[in-house]
Amino acid sequence: MKIILDFLPIVLFFLTFNQAEKRPDEAAALANDWFGFMMSGVVGPKEAPVLLATVVVILATMLQVVYLKVRGQKVDTMLWVSLGLVTVMGGATIYFHNDTFIKWKPSVLYWVMAAAFWLSPLLAGKNLLKLMMGEQIELPAFVWRNLNLAWIAFFSFMGVLNLWVAYTYDTSTWVSFKSFGGMGLMLVFMVAQGFYLTRHLKSPDSE
Repeated sequence: MKIILDFLPIVLFFLTFNQAEKRPDEAAALANDWFGFMMSGVVGPKEAPVLLATVVVILATMLQVVYLKVRGQKVDTMLWVSLGLVTVMGGATIYFHNDTFIKWKPSVLYWVMAAAFWLSPLLAGKNLLKLMMGEQIELPAFVWRNLNLAWIAFFSFMGVLNLWVAYTYDTSTWVSFKSFGGMGLMLVFMVAQGFYLTRHLKSPDSE
């Protein structure tokens, strides 16, 4: 259930953009009628799809937090960060009719996560990955360090890759990459990490 909740805003962003892109004139009319008070000037058919998708992803992320709060569940720090970024940068995208802000949001989030993994051992002497997974698996200290470095490298790379796609291809291609390419690369990275872990997991017999 949690993984569905985590990816719901991304899926809704893609679906909204995809449908609005097929009917840009209707999307522009909807954006102006329902969200015109949030925007500076009139929205055109070309910019309407990404603006509507941005409205949806902001609302979906807010509903994520509300849902967890109502159920008495903990809201992860990164979800709070994501909500703050999507609200501020998505809000700027909507108001200024400029998709540059929302295109930068994933990169900023990736780099925030990379910075968190990097700075935690330096400032607090704690490995974030070990804090999150240490109760489930037991690994040598050097493996935790290597995994932490791998996540730093991955998030840093993803931030750069997102901007490369955003500035090299059109918005439609970027939306597809954001929605599915990023998830696909994350899955590949986690599978590779799983193979690495199997080489170092301590078996019960070794106790």
